[in-house]
Amino acid sequence: MNKIKQLIKWALMLYIGIPGFLAIAQAQDIHQKLSLNEAILAALANNKAIRVAGLDERIAESNFNQTQAIFLPQVDLSYTAMSTNNPLSAFGFKLQQRSITQNDFNPAFLNHPSATPDYMAQVEVKQPLLNIDMLYMRKGAEKQTEIYRYKTQRTQEYTTFEITKAFLQLQLAYQAEKVLTEARQTAKSVYTFTENHFKQGLIQKSDLLNAQVHVTSVESNLAKARSSILNASDYLSLLMGQPTGKIYSIADEPQTNLSVIDSTQKIFANRSDFMAMQKAIDASGLMIKSSQMSYLPKLNAFGNYQYNDSRLTGFGAKAYLVGIQLSWNVFNGNKTKHVIAAQKLERDKLTMQLAQQKDQSQLELDKAYRDLSDAQFEMGQDQAAIEQAAEALRILQNRYQQGLVNTTDILTSDTQLSQLKFSLAQARFTADVTNAYITLLTTTTTK
Repeated sequence: MNKIKQLIKWALMLYIGIPGFLAIAQAQDIHQKLSLNEAILAALANNKAIRVAGLDERIAESNFNQTQAIFLPQVDLSYTAMSTNNPLSAFGFKLQQRSITQNDFNPAFLNHPSATPDYMAQVEVKQPLLNIDMLYMRKGAEKQTEIYRYKTQRTQEYTTFEITKAFLQLQLAYQAEKVLTEARQTAKSVYTFTENHFKQGLIQKSDLLNAQVHVTSVESNLAKARSSILNASDYLSLLMGQPTGKIYSIADEPQTNLSVIDSTQKIFANRSDFMAMQKAIDASGLMIKSSQMSYLPKLNAFGNYQYNDSRLTGFGAKAYLVGIQLSWNVFNGNKTKHVIAAQKLERDKLTMQLAQQKDQSQLELDKAYRDLSDAQFEMGQDQAAIEQAAEALRILQNRYQQGLVNTTDILTSDTQLSQLKFSLAQARFTADVTNAYITLLTTTTTK
């Protein structure tokens, strides 16, 4: 009987323990170490914005390939069945079928023909020879492919900046968690000491309540910091094209650059987004040239080969027609003139937008250098202040244990130290993000 009870006990333990073990294993599975380089590579491979930019690039290439039609022939194949009692058409059908007889010239038959069928199989070919406006239009389409190549490159550069910023946000959240975990430990230690002294009647209840409120406040902020870790992890997953729900831990920490920076650096004209806009201006110029060339004559060849018969499956009479057409649109109501005027205005607008974008980027670069300098200065100040605040807290803790200072003093000092540590983490985050932004602003292209 005792053995049966023992077996039941072990079975219950396994029944309860296995789900718990699986839950722990699943919780460990969703945690994943991640380095900045791994995050960047994953984003460049799977980010949806980059994929969309790649699709736009392929669309532009397909549109450019369509312009091959200005060199290649167009071939149409048709089969037409007709019937008519129209005198002219009926006589023409028989003439095309090469079936005219002497009776067909009878005025009665000519004026009042019966229903006359015609079945025509035809191959029609059109061959462009010289269309200068279409040549410039093709060159403009080729520029469009270059525009989207530069846009794809800029999307990759911006995604790299975004993934770097998100990684730094995750790092900041972990640093906040670390600071608040240390603050909670100190707050609980103060609370325990205060509670013991309150039970001994050495301090007032208000001191105990203040210590308890401080612990609650720190734990609330710690919960928010842990939620920030989840939010930053989900955003990283989104940028990397991965499903959300994973919790990433930092495999490495980007090093803040504290070296002297050259704040006189200028924006480069061969930045990918600038190059994309410059190619758009070039394409606009080619479209203007295409419109201007539309004033010139066009030369094209054409030809067809056809079979005519009075029977559905017959191919009794065959004939061909070939020719060359020189066409010249001499006047189209000034439409082309006004189209050219509008295209020139569009080109001028793009030129102005490019100049404005360069000025705006230079303004942002100058501000970024100032922000980086301020963040580096703040990091130095915070580092010194943390050392001083830590020493002050140590002294106050010793005096507090001797009953020489009240609870409010020790709690205020602990809060100040936590705030300084978090301020240092924020300053480091600002410096790292600003460094990444400066890299984005000053990136150049070799294409």
